[in-house]
Amino acid sequence: MREDADLTQQQIADAIGITQRKYSYIETGTQPLTDELLVKLANYYRVSIDYLLRQTNNPNRNK
Repeated sequence: MREDADLTQQQIADAIGITQRKYSYIETGTQPLTDELLVKLANYYRVSIDYLLRQTNNPNRNK
């Protein structure tokens, strides 16, 4: 999603309150994604957590 939106790791890291290095580790799978960061990413991209976890093709959140 980040690359599709032409965003840098630094831009996303700044938006969710972590360092670019930590975001890079998460993106490459070196460091696990915490529940807190998962929620922040879902909120940032305005998608469901299930969509981020590839459990659905539907990015819409249930309300």
